[in-house]
Amino acid sequence: MAMHDMERATCFLAIGLVVLIATALNPVPCSCSTAISSSNPELQMGMQHMPVPSRGEVIDAITAYMRATYLSEDVAHMNKSELRWLVSAYVYHGRYPRTVLTPAGVNITIYKPLERIVVLNTDVAEAIRALGAANRIIGISDTVARKRVFFPELCDRPVVGTWKEVDTEALLALNPDAVFTYVKVGPGPEYLEDKLPPSISVIRMDFYKPESTREEMLKLGELLDLNTSAYINWHDRYVEMIEERISELKERPKVFLDNSGVASTTERKTYSNKSGGISTLCELAGGENVASELEVAYPAVEVEWVMEKSPDVIIGLSRKGGYETDDASGMKDEYRRIMELPLKGVPAIYEERVHLIDGSLPFGPGYPVGLAYMAKWLHPDEFADLDPQAIHQEYIDEFCGIDFDVKRQGVFVYPE
Repeated sequence: MAMHDMERATCFLAIGLVVLIATALNPVPCSCSTAISSSNPELQMGMQHMPVPSRGEVIDAITAYMRATYLSEDVAHMNKSELRWLVSAYVYHGRYPRTVLTPAGVNITIYKPLERIVVLNTDVAEAIRALGAANRIIGISDTVARKRVFFPELCDRPVVGTWKEVDTEALLALNPDAVFTYVKVGPGPEYLEDKLPPSISVIRMDFYKPESTREEMLKLGELLDLNTSAYINWHDRYVEMIEERISELKERPKVFLDNSGVASTTERKTYSNKSGGISTLCELAGGENVASELEVAYPAVEVEWVMEKSPDVIIGLSRKGGYETDDASGMKDEYRRIMELPLKGVPAIYEERVHLIDGSLPFGPGYPVGLAYMAKWLHPDEFADLDPQAIHQEYIDEFCGIDFDVKRQGVFVYPE
């Protein structure tokens, strides 16, 4: 080989080593479900559980790759994805890379600790804070910024858009390691995956569905390398207790779930089992959602239909309360409108079993609070000893880190 060829080869190797190591330490977008070569599943499984490689092994692997790629030598070598795994495992002593399969069925692979995070909705912001990592959040959506009482430590951080539309330039200016958003709703790939560089992981998780919140919290702990045991223990203590008592019941009351923000006296919006969320919570609390089998997630029904179903309990989902107000008049008006509906003879009305719950309680990591309220409303005798307000205060004190007294502040249910 001529001297200039040797010099060129050496230059290629030197540059390649630097580029590959830098590339290896940048996370890849989760939408690609990238780990290592999918064409070699045995190697993939082996690398997931491999011991921490030595410096010599890393150098040998990268050198082999460079010799095969740039010098056309016939040598066994890893591909670039496999090298990312190897170098990341070496630099982070085996703690990274890590691949997490989310409840949504998506593989998320990260190659270094996620220390700079942008959150695009309040549910994920609440989840990250509940695990003690609010200090990692460097950018937020406008919905987080508006909740100044609930998110006092986050509300003044840079805003990069709304929960469904993001300002990509503003996001890039923050140089985050990851962006968290909803799985299906919110900014689509055209705002995030298609525009962001490989160094920014797009992580799609919900945290607003009771049926998946526990698993998502565990997965979040894996992604952020955080201990989830305190939250999981709190969650399981109440959810399992309610599930155990509900399992012993022979009858379930019929429940109409009302969108209490609707003013119409002839048509009401409700929630089928396709909506998840509050419909799932109703079932977990031992109720039978009378609209559960309707074809669409958020159907509109005639008031006459509600009368025919003759619900034992009506639970309205309100947006007029929450942490940001101490004024109960909005929920009081919604309650009055439901009570004045032409539902003569409906047990929920004449027995005054109508309850409103603010949307801050049935969703997110704190959903066991909403579950406790609903269980007590649906089965007051079986849950006479249950104190949802005390459970709520416990959640705030242990996982929210805010100075807030639910007995004196906020509006969460009506009537109290």
